[in-house]
Amino acid sequence: MSLPPLVEPGAELTRDEVARYSRHLIIPDIGVIGQRRLKNARVLVIGAGGLGSPTLLYLAAAGVGTIGIVEFDEVDQSNLQRQVIHGQSDIGRPKAESARDSIAEINPLVTVNLHEFRLEAENAVQLFEQYDLILDGTDNFATRYLVNDAAVLAHKPYVWGSIYRFEGQASVFWEDAPDGRGLNYRDLYPVPPPPGMVPSCAEGGVLGILCASIGSIMGTEAIKLITGTGEPLLGRLMVYDALDMTYRTIKLRKDPEAPPITELIDYDEFCGVVSAAGVEAAVGSTLTPAELKQRLDAGEDLALIDVREPAEWDIVRIDGATLVPKGTIESGAALETLPQDRPLVLYCKTGIRSAEALAAVKQAGFADATHLQGGVVAWAQQVDKDLPVY
Repeated sequence: MSLPPLVEPGAELTRDEVARYSRHLIIPDIGVIGQRRLKNARVLVIGAGGLGSPTLLYLAAAGVGTIGIVEFDEVDQSNLQRQVIHGQSDIGRPKAESARDSIAEINPLVTVNLHEFRLEAENAVQLFEQYDLILDGTDNFATRYLVNDAAVLAHKPYVWGSIYRFEGQASVFWEDAPDGRGLNYRDLYPVPPPPGMVPSCAEGGVLGILCASIGSIMGTEAIKLITGTGEPLLGRLMVYDALDMTYRTIKLRKDPEAPPITELIDYDEFCGVVSAAGVEAAVGSTLTPAELKQRLDAGEDLALIDVREPAEWDIVRIDGATLVPKGTIESGAALETLPQDRPLVLYCKTGIRSAEALAAVKQAGFADATHLQGGVVAWAQQVDKDLPVY
């Protein structure tokens, strides 16, 4: 079932706009009125990363009149594998500025608003109220719940997308949708998964071109909502598997037991990036890279335990370490392989998974165990600068 157009038509199209958007204008379901709705639309995109990149480019090319970008990060070399809105010359630049310049090359008629700050509970609702539609392609649960709850309080629909390795998901959420069709992200995920259960793209990886598939779906859903064309993904979760090349949709329903969203909360605490057990285990048992180097240089016989996955081990490792993946520690399968006659120092990529693994080994009776703050990334940046960073 289609929805009414989200945006009223804007001003008449100019001669240049008719020429630019002619392939839209001859589609009966879009036409001149639909293009004028796009011209009058104000769309906010959270993040100019993997999903934000294709979405921003295609929304700009489609003629969305005003695009807001929430982004405070800088372009890193590792971004270029999938974040196609940025280029080699943009490394080190603010992503928001790089994205703005790329949009200007695609369509100089688009107004771009830069919001170069971290989205927080203190600013989200007021920001969302300035736009007709929100698009969220972030890769952490804390921000996803924040976007959802702020969209509910601001009475705005939003398009959501998610990617991981070879799989992507997309849907449309709108608590105030007409005809009783309203639902939000909490109807799909009432509570976040346990800390460390679902790795981010930075930890688990993502096939770069997957961003194009899911990002284009998000852009398509935005255009459909703005123009009132077709049936949006409201009430449906679309799941894409690139390995099998399959698309399937799952029907979503409103959770009648879900409490109403009346205020924003502390989303980092709600999602718990590190579990309470991990936080407790790390207190007094965390080494900085400099401290670890000092102990190694002093000749201490330490057992360096790398708790990452084999694919990560193949990229970079600390000399002398042994690979024991976190999952095998938490299951108990690898506990008997850990040395008990010398101190253990666990590390992962950034220090999150190693804190979780540290909790498991301490619970198993390894009292003389610590973990490396910042993981192998911090080690490469602060100690062994010849090591690659991924």
